[in-house]
Parts: sequence; structure tokens; C-alpha cells
Amino acid sequence: MKKHKIINIEEESIAEELGISPGDYLLAINNKEIEDIFDYQYLINDEYLEVLIETADGEEWLLEIEKEYDEYLGFEFDESLMDSYRSCYNKCVFCFIDQNPPGMRETIYFKDDDTRLSFLQGNYVTLTNMKESDIRRIIDYKLAPINISVHTTNKKLRCQMLNNRFAGNVIEYMDMLYSADIPMNAQIVLCKGMNDGAELEKTIEDLLAYAPTMESLSIVPVGLSKYRDGLCKLESFTKEDAIRVIHTVSKYQDMAMERFGIHFVHASDEWYINAGLPLPDAENYDGYLQLENGVGMTRLFIDEATCAVEEYLEANNHVLFEGSRTISTISGLLAYDVMMQVADIYNKAAPKVNFQIFPIRNDFFGEKITVTGLLTGRDIVAQLAGKNLGDALIIPSNVLKADENIFLDDMSVDDLQKALQVSVIIVQSSGKELFYRIIEMENKDE
Repeated sequence: MKKHKIINIEEESIAEELGISPGDYLLAINNKEIEDIFDYQYLINDEYLEVLIETADGEEWLLEIEKEYDEYLGFEFDESLMDSYRSCYNKCVFCFIDQNPPGMRETIYFKDDDTRLSFLQGNYVTLTNMKESDIRRIIDYKLAPINISVHTTNKKLRCQMLNNRFAGNVIEYMDMLYSADIPMNAQIVLCKGMNDGAELEKTIEDLLAYAPTMESLSIVPVGLSKYRDGLCKLESFTKEDAIRVIHTVSKYQDMAMERFGIHFVHASDEWYINAGLPLPDAENYDGYLQLENGVGMTRLFIDEATCAVEEYLEANNHVLFEGSRTISTISGLLAYDVMMQVADIYNKAAPKVNFQIFPIRNDFFGEKITVTGLLTGRDIVAQLAGKNLGDALIIPSNVLKADENIFLDDMSVDDLQKALQVSVIIVQSSGKELFYRIIEMENKDE
């Protein structure tokens, strides 16, 4: 029987009242073995529970519990999933993890393809390490939405792109989820000469048949680092390619709006910037369902900045902010022009603030990687050394590890501060938060 170690007990919880202690193990609930966090969360919803505990010294306790429907037991487990993470079974031709340089921290090279993280963290998964019973469990537990990396609905091509002979089975799984009315989102990593052109149109058409249960589909260009020796030869997309992709997306958005009242398919921001075309309005993004894929992130950032400035001016009776200071921030090459536009927006309310944006070239991964989120500490230091950064350097949180202040190359924020001799301030990637952080900094000197 699978055992789940309890590492903490919430104060004044049911578990504390029953004398359960850290170091004890949860074995079963209502005579059902618990595979992972989803079994646990599903089973504890009952108002009457029989909970089987093994104490740290090996005794077994069968505890009868009466509780409210939504009342938690108060357990904290040593693994957030109550299970180990499932690694990826594929070797995708476009996988960015395979394009990392040697010598980085071990977690950088771990390829997760764990469907449970789709529900908990919004990760996109290929479904290739799932069985039909796993799909049935999603349906039974009504877990949603599930985010699926489809890439192509051509079964043979999908097997080739994922280097997995079972990868074509995803279509049948999506049929099951659609029939059970489980909300889905999908993504396509587009590779030139493989799943673009006519293949892309066929995939969009196939996935549109799942709308509106499938709520959105994003198309993102393959990212190509300089570390591709021995990997499948892939080309970067040109400006003309980007324009064609946007025209394709626009055509199917019109179809989706007519049929379902949603835009459904979305090109990531990179396509518009590289095509030199204006970004869609906020309404085009159907509530920003795919922000983590870079879909609408730029539009949202600009609109947040605009809203923050208007909000500030209205609250202050249109009196301009009088504080003065030089503040710097960084940007990947892709977003530099957008950040300059945002600086102009901020200056409408705070004209005396010298807001400097420094574009950082990605020497670590190579010049083809232009997004801000993949910048490293060493590139920032190398390109800002000797620059007058003013009173502070603001960096967006998306360049750092989610739970620790370190960059992809393991440089810490403290190391960055020492190297550049400037105060470093971390902000969320929000046009509004960035503006108000600047104002708050100024107010400290008023």
C-alpha cells in the first residue's frame, strides 16, 4: 500500500484534534488507496470519512471523522503531488531543454510532462505518458481545464515531431475529453517546413471542431538556441513567414467568431512584433487564456501601463508627479520597442523620472533567443557594466526561478547587485505594478 508522509499538521485542525503528528503516514481514505493529490482532494470532500493512519512507530489507526463538506483535515505532505513528478517520454525535435548548455543546475534538464501540473500550475502536456484510465480519472474527478501540447493533428507527423511512436493517440484522448465536456486549451509549437503551412491549417480546422469545449489554441514559434549540435536542423521564421501565420490566424478567428463567439486561435506576441504588425486589441484575446505562452502579454502590459497612468492622474487631479530620479530596467531585444512605448506612457504622469530601458542581447543562449524571460545574470552584468544605472535597477520576476532569486545561469540577485553596484528591485511583469513601484520609490524621498 502506498504511504504518504505527513510533515506538518495545521493548528486547530481535525488532524490535530485526533492526535495525528508529523512523521505519521496516511494510508487510505474510505478504504481507497491514494495515488496522488487528486485522489486525496476528491476523497476528503465526503462528510463522513474513515481515515487509515500509520503512526511513526508503526501502529495503524482507523479514524472515523464527521466533518463539513468543504472542511480540510489539516495534513501537509512531504510531496506537493503526493507522488513523484512524471518525466517526459518524448524527444521532441523542438524541445528547448535539449538546447541548454552543459553545466547548469540539474533541475534545468528535467523534462516534466505531468498532466497533474496542468491542473495545478497550468503546464502544457502532450498526454503521451497517459493511459486511458488516467483520462477516465480526469473525467470522473471533473478536473479542468487541461492544457494540451498538440503541435499537429496529423498522427504520423506528430509521432515524428515528438519522436514517440505512440504520440498519435492524443486525438482519441481529446475525443474522450470533449465528449465528457472537459474544458481544454491547446498549443502548437510551430516548426518551419514541418507543421506550418497546409499542416497548420489542417490542425486548426481539426481543433476548431472541439470548440467551445476547447477554449483556446495558441501558436508559438520554435525557440532556437545556439546549442543545437546533433539536433534536428530547424530554421528561424522570417518576417514574411510571420505575416502568413497572422493571416492564417485571422482567417480562422473569423470562422470561430461566427460559429462560437470566441476568437479561439491566437498567435503569440512574437509573431506580430516580428511581422511589424500592430497587436490586436484586448478583446481579441478572449480573457487572456494563454498569457503563459506569450499570447497577449504585450497588449496587457501596455494597457496596464496606460490604465495605471490614467488612474494616477485622476486620483491626483491631473497634477503631474514631481519627483525626479533615474531608474533603469532591462528588456530582451524582442520587447525593447514596446518598453520604450511604455516609458513614454509613464512620462505622461511622471515627466521628471528618467526611466532607462537597456536592451540585453542573449549571448548565453544565442542571438535567436530574444525574449526577456530567458535572459541570464551574466549577460545582464556583461552588458550593463560601467553604465550609469541611476538609483535602482528593476528586473522582471520572469527572469528568475519561480521560488528563488536566481537566474537561469545560477547567478543570484545578490551577485548581480554586487557586480553592478546598484540596488536591484524585483517586480512582477505588470505595467501597473512597474509604474506604481517607480512612484513608491520616488515618494520615499518626498
